[in-house]
Amino acid sequence: MQTITLGAVDITRVVEWHAPVAPTSAIFPSSTPQMWKENASWLTPDFWVPETDELVANVQTWVLRSEGRTILIDTGVGDDKERPNMPVWSHLRSGFLDRLAAAGVRPEDVDVVVNTHVHSDHVGWNTRLVDGEWVPTFPNATYLIAKADFDYWNPANRHVQRGVLGDVTVARAGGDMFEDSVAPVHRAGQVQLWKDSYRIDSHLALELAPGHTPGSSVVRLASGTDRALFIGDLVHSPLQIAEPDCDTCLSEDQEQATRSRRRILEEAADTGALVLPAHLPGHGAAEVRREGSKFALTRWAAFDRTQGGPESW
Repeated sequence: MQTITLGAVDITRVVEWHAPVAPTSAIFPSSTPQMWKENASWLTPDFWVPETDELVANVQTWVLRSEGRTILIDTGVGDDKERPNMPVWSHLRSGFLDRLAAAGVRPEDVDVVVNTHVHSDHVGWNTRLVDGEWVPTFPNATYLIAKADFDYWNPANRHVQRGVLGDVTVARAGGDMFEDSVAPVHRAGQVQLWKDSYRIDSHLALELAPGHTPGSSVVRLASGTDRALFIGDLVHSPLQIAEPDCDTCLSEDQEQATRSRRRILEEAADTGALVLPAHLPGHGAAEVRREGSKFALTRWAAFDRTQGGPESW
């Protein structure tokens, strides 16, 4: 099952990509080998490969059907994109639109696209290549992008981000990502820039949760008695539930990202909200509870597992 229903909202998971990414020692510089070993019983094989110390990740889109509209949360890597800092994502042919169609969604059916933040693996399918030009993939959609991220990644502002992938330090400007996946939808007049918060409908609202990027955001679902939080990249691995102070090398402001993660996990634990990160394989989402100053899993969501282990790669 890849669709669950919370209140009056249907949620479908559509996976674009699934594989080991990089050593956890590189992605989570403040984590220790002991942290991973102590949690190995539930991190393997879906989320961690002990033999190679690699994080296993999905790139996926959450499809929401709410109040008669179709809403996408994050649009993955995209096909045909040049991504020199992440070669496995360069010039993909992922079959994502076919899987989206199998979930009952044609590009013209999409009403709203939410980019939880502007990173290349969250905005890629904003556009597709047609006759050598990047055009909006979802021609009838409004694209919701935090103004803080739009401004930060706009190459006119000459920002360069530095990060570590494996043992290689790379300088990566936001230019290519912005020009092929953000600027075209903005030029087409389909972008709604928002600041502190944004109401999507009576069940869904956006709010800032900065740190990973200045405009990183959370989609809050409240429908009937059900609650959910689509948290983007506040959590890259379930280890960050057990060890919430561990942030990634990919955050612009690690201390702020940690504060945002703790705040959202506290809310989830107190309200019973389902937590849906952007990149978790396995069941993809979970309910959490407080455990002292940290958190623990209460139960996984009912989605079918995107399974780990070498046999599935």
